[in-house]
Amino acid sequence: MNKNSKNTLVLITGLLMLFAACKKDFLNTRIDTSYTNATIITDRSTLFSFAASCYGSLQYGYSAIDNNLFAGVSDEAQITSASSNTLVFNQGIINANNNPDGGLYKTYYDGIRAVNFFLQYSANGVQFLALNRDTISDPVGFANDKMNLAWYIAEAHICRAYYYAELIKRYGGVPIVPETYQGTTPDSLLIPKSSYDAVVTYIVNEIENNKAGLQVNWATSAYTGNAGRFSLGSALALEARVLLFAASPLHNPTNDVTRWQKAAAALNNVISTTGLNYALYTGGYQNYFLGANSIASTETIFAIRRPVNNTIETQNYPIATPGGNSGVCPTDNLVQAYELIGAVNPTNPYANRDPRLAASIVTNGSTWNSRTIDESPGGTDDMASRNASRTGYYLKKFLTDNLNLVNGGTASNQWVAYRYGEVLLEFAEAMNEAYGPDNNNGYKYTARQALTLVRNRASTSLPAITVAVAPDIPSFRTVVKHERRVELAFEDYRYWDLLRWQDAATVLNQPVTGVAVTKVSAGVWSYSPITVATRTFNAPTNYYYPFTHADIVNSNGTLVQNPGY
Repeated sequence: MNKNSKNTLVLITGLLMLFAACKKDFLNTRIDTSYTNATIITDRSTLFSFAASCYGSLQYGYSAIDNNLFAGVSDEAQITSASSNTLVFNQGIINANNNPDGGLYKTYYDGIRAVNFFLQYSANGVQFLALNRDTISDPVGFANDKMNLAWYIAEAHICRAYYYAELIKRYGGVPIVPETYQGTTPDSLLIPKSSYDAVVTYIVNEIENNKAGLQVNWATSAYTGNAGRFSLGSALALEARVLLFAASPLHNPTNDVTRWQKAAAALNNVISTTGLNYALYTGGYQNYFLGANSIASTETIFAIRRPVNNTIETQNYPIATPGGNSGVCPTDNLVQAYELIGAVNPTNPYANRDPRLAASIVTNGSTWNSRTIDESPGGTDDMASRNASRTGYYLKKFLTDNLNLVNGGTASNQWVAYRYGEVLLEFAEAMNEAYGPDNNNGYKYTARQALTLVRNRASTSLPAITVAVAPDIPSFRTVVKHERRVELAFEDYRYWDLLRWQDAATVLNQPVTGVAVTKVSAGVWSYSPITVATRTFNAPTNYYYPFTHADIVNSNGTLVQNPGY
């Protein structure tokens, strides 16, 4: 790619991130609506800026709610702040006028509008490019422009599929908007909503009809600077996840096994397609999530990038650490899910556990930010202190240790939206439901083999999976659910898993628990279980979000409210 084309890419990708030693550029992906048709025709860079704007509604998971992780809406965590927006979910009071996550409805339709806008104006894109490029003296530059435009057109369709996937995850059926309309009324309010299954079909068609135009894998291509853009691998991962959700009990009440088979086939495509070459990170589970490691790893399929920052550290360092706000505090409900490796240690309940516990959660008596955590009365992290953890635990996963927040220290914090470890667990789930734990159906792995790969990356000393070789689907289903809970903790899966499995009515109506810490002697503590908070989930209403009252009214009857609201 020549110099001019490279400069164009730097200006328009907005998502580009070079590795830690390099300068990072994260530029504007918004549409400037002051552009006119004449400007578009005469300005090649404007055409590419419209392409980049398709990515503008992607969400950064580290600031999903209360400028923090979404974990507090599930049984993974209790938020320290008494005024957290997670309480709307925790208390089951979400409604058409009160939904802290409801703004994403407009955000995602803004993204769809940006895609429609770009696809309409790029119909004559090659002619637009030719107006700003000497096609005779610079045929290479012109060819590169055309190649990049073709990629962007395919990617725009994947962006649109992504936005619809996020919408149906929250709302069930939603309107499918085929084009951008001119006017002040939002496009989504002009069209009746389609069924959940119809939108799934639309998403799959978007991916299947455009996947051939995508770069296979940016990270292994000659254009690694574009690694923040959708590729064949991330498109296939998106398709597979949508099909997995569509096969799940919430959307598949009759347990149609063909849905699980479709999901398994789609996930096998992610695992086996030539050129994708995804693999689990071998540098340690905890390290994968730190700094730029995930960006450089073959485990990462798609990450939503931001400039270096300290958002996740500021929000979640213990309050006793200068600059910290405690934030997302893991529950004992989650801690107890980490399996023992060996015998119980009577003086330290966190010893001899699945190492993902120590990698993900700060426990009392452990070392964090170069000091020992002491949550006993009078200790540095006394749980009675204002804004101290109410559960006896703090978040460790994702956080860079020893960041000097007082002096503005920053780290690379990139949100991994799709990774190979999660694909393996999705594959294990779909394969088990379709074929049982040990039938590979001609694919690369069985369900048991895929799940074991993930467990072995954590530790080869974890207890063996005891589900019999005979097709005991329900027992292996329990194993898969457990493994997802532990492996994917705090990565914005738990709440949606509980919904799609229809487990939320049980799990999210149970209290969240923690531990009270008492010092016995220097370096020795005892722990007593405590109830931290009660939770309420109203089934079946809360399995979907409500559309806002304003959207219902403004639609003049076009948009029908979800049941129960």
